[in-house]
Amino acid sequence: MEILGIIPARYASTRFPGKPLVSIQGKTMIQRVYEQASKAKLTQVLVATDDERIMAEVQRFGGEAVLTANHHQSGTDRCFEAYTGFNVPHDGIINIQGDEPFIQPEQINLLVACLENPATQLATLVKPIESAAELFNPNSPKVVLNQHHEAIYFSRQPIPYLRGAEESTWPDKHLYYKHIGIYGYRADILEQITQLPPSALEKAESLEQLRWLENGYKIATAVTYLETFGIDTPEDLERAIQSRLH
Repeated sequence: MEILGIIPARYASTRFPGKPLVSIQGKTMIQRVYEQASKAKLTQVLVATDDERIMAEVQRFGGEAVLTANHHQSGTDRCFEAYTGFNVPHDGIINIQGDEPFIQPEQINLLVACLENPATQLATLVKPIESAAELFNPNSPKVVLNQHHEAIYFSRQPIPYLRGAEESTWPDKHLYYKHIGIYGYRADILEQITQLPPSALEKAESLEQLRWLENGYKIATAVTYLETFGIDTPEDLERAIQSRLH
């Protein structure tokens, strides 16, 4: 099966401009993401960027990149433009976040395995939640699964609500999952979902994947027990480095 890994990488960032080019112990963030993705079971890895500086950096370390428009509202839209512009047919595409320099190849391979199932339309990763702080953090979206390990709903709120239980005990009384923002798309489904207008639930929660659920698409999930470190601020980067060192 031909699976293309695409790493969307924007230069603009409200809280951390130019973060794909920040140096992390001698290598830029985008180089670290690219190298980690290249260890996974992907046919090819491609950076999709809107900035010539990021394009030049990828070319410098020997990676492949395509220049995309700067108006995209989501990584999914950027992935689709990159895929169509690359003009090499693939069965599936995996959207690998450009701000997760410590992504593990095993996590990407979980999504590759999901896409190898012909019934899979879309796939993403989930991780068990272990603390109340994480459960009640609105910046860490939660996901509820059905018995087939498909996503039913994503929310910034803790769901389900545990009636009659102290909130501090919720992670001990129920298996909650947080969402890890890496996606797998069947190639034809990626084209379809980029044609969908923003949905009411998506606007309410500011979570793009709700648009797909609201339009009847199924999202398969795979469970990872490895932590991820999304970098939104310089402080996030410092914490991620310290965590890796320990």
